[in-house]
Amino acid sequence: MTTKMRFPQQLLEEISEANKTLRREGLVTSTSGNVSGRDPKTNLVAIKPSGVDYDKLTPQMLAIVDLDGRFMAGDGKPSVDLSQHLFLYRHLPEVNSVIHTHSNFATAFAAVGRPIPCCLTAIADEFGTEIPCAPYVDNQGDNIGEAILKYRHPRTPAILLANHGVFTFAESLHKAVKAAIMVEDVAKTVFYALQMGKPAALPPEEIEKWFSRYHTTYGQSK
Repeated sequence: MTTKMRFPQQLLEEISEANKTLRREGLVTSTSGNVSGRDPKTNLVAIKPSGVDYDKLTPQMLAIVDLDGRFMAGDGKPSVDLSQHLFLYRHLPEVNSVIHTHSNFATAFAAVGRPIPCCLTAIADEFGTEIPCAPYVDNQGDNIGEAILKYRHPRTPAILLANHGVFTFAESLHKAVKAAIMVEDVAKTVFYALQMGKPAALPPEEIEKWFSRYHTTYGQSK
């Protein structure tokens, strides 16, 4: 890789750490799942290598490719999900991180092809709507990426894929990781609520109120 096209070392380290966060948060097992990150200056993408245990992952092992999938650097071959990540980067230029997991409770909803209803203020805060579930597609070509684009909600950084798992995507690693953690957290709560009855969805005006507050006034000002 030429100096001009070199992937930033700090970003490599952050992507490696984001992958390890999935394991620490219990969102992946064994070698499943992956995090990728895009460097907006070079449009190069770094992704977890295929079949590598999270405990053994190092920044140098991440596979670096261009948006057409041409291998540029790294000690491992890219994840088998690479083509889906690249499809999203090519079609959602504001996105700089894509994450795929099979986290248990969220994937339970995917297994039955059900969205996670917006029945909690925590869902309204983070996602601003129900978390949609795209119909089943196989992993050939761009099928998964196309399904995500078709069925995602424009302001929601997460989607379930029927019979498969979870994808999150955002303008930063931090936000994509947070979305992956939050999807599993709210899926767990809603799953338990379903054992007790039918959770009531929040009214649209309440969803808007919580979403707006969370994304404009919540947290510390910079």
